[in-house]
Amino acid sequence: MTRIAWVVGSGGLLGGAIAVEVAQRPGWTLFPSPALPWADPDAVTDLARTAVRALIHEAAEADADWSIIWAAGAGVIGTSPEQLDREIEQFTAVLDVVAQEAGGTAAAPRGSVFFSSSAGGVYGGSASPPYTENTAPVPLSPYGATKLRMEAVAVRFSERSGISLLIGRIANVYGPGQKLGKMQGLISHMAKAQYSPSPANIFVPLDTVRDYIYVTDCAALICDGIDRLGVARGAADAPDARAQQVVKIIASGQAVTIGSLIGYFRGVARHNPNIMLGSSPTVSMQALDLRLRSVVWPELDERPLTPLPAGIHATMLDIVGGIQAG
Repeated sequence: MTRIAWVVGSGGLLGGAIAVEVAQRPGWTLFPSPALPWADPDAVTDLARTAVRALIHEAAEADADWSIIWAAGAGVIGTSPEQLDREIEQFTAVLDVVAQEAGGTAAAPRGSVFFSSSAGGVYGGSASPPYTENTAPVPLSPYGATKLRMEAVAVRFSERSGISLLIGRIANVYGPGQKLGKMQGLISHMAKAQYSPSPANIFVPLDTVRDYIYVTDCAALICDGIDRLGVARGAADAPDARAQQVVKIIASGQAVTIGSLIGYFRGVARHNPNIMLGSSPTVSMQALDLRLRSVVWPELDERPLTPLPAGIHATMLDIVGGIQAG
């Protein structure tokens, strides 16, 4: 099986790792596309249309499947509702373009879309962890509610276009490349604080439980899921071929408290981490226990993952490299 994939959001932590994974993955080709100008909605639509047409044409010429991997999004817990609404509008506009260009055509059965949702966002208020794909989502924040709305947009797109869909409800992703300009990525902020007089702020109790997955592990699992989606869909020319809509939790399956995370940093750095406990208005939007367990395609999760101390060490080396490079 060959596949050509367009990664939307390849400038971010996860999107960048997915682009690297696609480029080096046997049988896959990374579709080259300029970054979308998010500040200009009309330009986003025009560039997306050009890119989708080129992607479908290139896939047809190569007799390959095609995928659009959505890893874009600047929203976090605490982002204003207005900004989150704009994110939904842009996502909807791009999917509308994909449906117009490929929906109901011979290209549709060969295509798929991946949407990166947030496990922490959608399960923040859910009952009885560990959460699985069978758990009813109950978001605590506008950010989580936005992710659920975007999931619904994606499902409606798949149903009307005939293009298969994989929704990844992703745990806390960390690793080299995390942008530190927004309040997201505790591990990266703690790593940066090791080399700075300014401490990393921790706004949740130390017994708060999270699931951390190293970014390259996450990227590989996403691409494996897209391949598995194609197999589940069946042959593109089969009479009973149908678009699939699959939701999968993408996580390490390992529960880690913030207190344990501090201990890992102490062991890797050989000294006490530079942290400060504080409070934030968004604390009420943060779940205390976000243990995760996937029951969808569990065979994909049977793989060795990067141990947390090794991932912390790699993140710290990346921070040091950035400091040395100015």
